[in-house]
Amino acid sequence: MQWDLIIRNAKVFDGSGKAGRTGDVALKDGVIAAIGGRLPTSPAAQVHDAEGQWLIPGLLDIHTHEDLEAELEPGLPEVVRHGTTSVVVGNCSLGLAFGAQRTDAQDPIVDCFARVENIPKSVLSRTADQATWNKPSSYLEHLDALPLAANMAPFLPHSMLRIEVMGLEDSISRQPTKAELGQMVGILEEALQDGYLGLSTDGLPLHFLANAPNLKKRIPTQYAQFGEYKLLTDVVRRYDRVWQMTPATDNGALTAKLFMLSSGRLYGRPLKVTALAAIDSVNNRSNLARALMFAHLLNSKALNGNFRMQSLSAPFRVYSEGPISPLAEGNYLMRQLIETELEDVSARRAILDDPDFVEAFRSMWERGKSGFNIAHLRRKLRLENDFMTRDLNDMVIFRSPVAIWFNQPMAWIYHRYLIWRQQPDVIDDACEAAAFSNFGPEIRDDGEFFLAMLRHFDTDLHWHYVAANADPKKVRELLLHPKLLPGFNDSGAHVTNMAFFDGNLRALKIGLGDGEIGFSQMLHRLTQEPAAFFGLPGVGRIELGARADMVLIDPDCLRQYDGEQSIRYIYRDAFQCHQLVNRSDGVVGGVFVGGEQVWDGAGFTAAHGHRQLAGSLRAVS
Repeated sequence: MQWDLIIRNAKVFDGSGKAGRTGDVALKDGVIAAIGGRLPTSPAAQVHDAEGQWLIPGLLDIHTHEDLEAELEPGLPEVVRHGTTSVVVGNCSLGLAFGAQRTDAQDPIVDCFARVENIPKSVLSRTADQATWNKPSSYLEHLDALPLAANMAPFLPHSMLRIEVMGLEDSISRQPTKAELGQMVGILEEALQDGYLGLSTDGLPLHFLANAPNLKKRIPTQYAQFGEYKLLTDVVRRYDRVWQMTPATDNGALTAKLFMLSSGRLYGRPLKVTALAAIDSVNNRSNLARALMFAHLLNSKALNGNFRMQSLSAPFRVYSEGPISPLAEGNYLMRQLIETELEDVSARRAILDDPDFVEAFRSMWERGKSGFNIAHLRRKLRLENDFMTRDLNDMVIFRSPVAIWFNQPMAWIYHRYLIWRQQPDVIDDACEAAAFSNFGPEIRDDGEFFLAMLRHFDTDLHWHYVAANADPKKVRELLLHPKLLPGFNDSGAHVTNMAFFDGNLRALKIGLGDGEIGFSQMLHRLTQEPAAFFGLPGVGRIELGARADMVLIDPDCLRQYDGEQSIRYIYRDAFQCHQLVNRSDGVVGGVFVGGEQVWDGAGFTAAHGHRQLAGSLRAVS
């Protein structure tokens, strides 16, 4: 046999959930050509000795925005290095299916992505410059021509579909005509025939446009009415594809009605729905209870649905640069700061200097923290509707000009400030004393202290808090829930606010806690199970004829891996800005895409990002 490469002596887990077996795997022309105990060495074959390592299928990340990065760095290094070889893109109603869609009056990629996915406008403008196609089929052809190191499976994004048919301004100011709805249906149907996964929509009340005059307007998908969603999802249902959606948390009646579209009992056949997200909110425990209730109800025999909420394999830790934070969009006062241009520090300081703003913020900050009232009861019972924390004990410094503050909660800094007010000489750090002097002695409470921190440091103050999934036992329970899907990683988005590129590895570590069988079952949940749900044949499996997308894992390193300590703040040359990333060095010993090694455990190979090893993944019904 004339094989190109033989991987020897690895324990092979094929993605089916079965136990691993030690043996060899041979690759030829980008596919798996042979699997056996000891394969003969052909004269032309390279041999990779993987003794002591586990060979697994390339992992699938089911919720990413890597479509943006692919235009600037098609090697997608920050997912590939962690063993992910296929990504789902076009999520949350946003994507590049229609190209830049620029006109004299609109710049949709910048307008829609900047605040929703917290990506600098400069990065988005450069991405839009690359998006020269103008229809969904051409986008797939474009992906097939890029030197990708991970496969990309796109949704047709609803916000961009509305913009394509109606224009940006009309898509957020009126309802579509009957003819426009028909045009949307036609475009969606053609995209599904071309192999798009399905349709993505969004209802989360945190997602606003980023350009004037529409700063207080949400993205176009959120202006659709039930009839439009029903019409479009009927097409998705007919093709047995997937509807990716995010519920409108501020409109429970609409959310319930939309969830019920999954029911085959009510609508003739089940609609595959994947929704965000089954996470255990710190502020409101009822959110998870409702998510699990719908998961059980819609997948029951009575309703015959096919409904999968997504779960995250880590604490949902959100990083904020001063006031710039994705969850802060849910607070109408913080939103005023976010609406300013990122570089416009003076505009934010003018807001923070407004006495009316300060008083309104102090009132909001103290709501429910004391007294005999409903707000206090809701806070005690963890039933608040806040997305952002209002407790300085939860807010930890990640980066600031005052070095001694690193990894300290803001409550500790506030305590030092109170000491400084009484005894200035006690504070012997010059940077800290200078900051406190700028705050002045008139700070009345911890809420006003938080505003003083924002005013003085602006985006130089990098802090984080855990908004959900604080309990590791609950995280494990959700990852193993048969009616949920692991993978709310949001890779490629929230450039300085989140870092879950290693989400699949974290999930595998949790599975490994139950031994090799637990590892194998979790691997199945990250490979063959989502591939079957999204209709992606040949992905996430080690079997004859499958794509040779595979990963070598060091099981001992995986056992010791601490994902919470993996986050790094680095400068990305491709983006020309900083980004939060993960580093799992030592865990992944090799990544093979299309039969070529692109990661060797210590760095990327010459083939990475320079050869066309992957492309568009097209769904089949």
